[in-house]
Amino acid sequence: MMGTQDRSALWRQEFGRWGEDLAARYLAERGFQVLSRNWRCREGELDLVVTDFARVIFCEVKTRSGTNYGLPSETVTAEKAQRVHRAAQQWLREFGVGWCPTRYDVLTVLAEPGSRPQLRHHEAAF
Repeated sequence: MMGTQDRSALWRQEFGRWGEDLAARYLAERGFQVLSRNWRCREGELDLVVTDFARVIFCEVKTRSGTNYGLPSETVTAEKAQRVHRAAQQWLREFGVGWCPTRYDVLTVLAEPGSRPQLRHHEAAF
């Protein structure tokens, strides 16, 4: 039998995956090509790695159901940005892409009950 904490963690994981799906679709509709999703290494995880055919863009996706604890973009701390930078360097090494300019974006999905999801793309966020 699954406990309340287990169900809550599963719901958050599925909710986050849903937000990442929206973000990936949003970027693809705007001409970006998704290169990797949920790529993991010992340094951490990269939610989305995309290209605009001029650079590689590492996207952190934050999905929230409300703003009681602040805006979704406010959850990307300096420590989180450093982990993303380290993971991005590993991704670039693994895929042999050391020559390409990079950018670090944050995409936020705010999905408040009864409202349409609001997606914001913060380019060069960190």
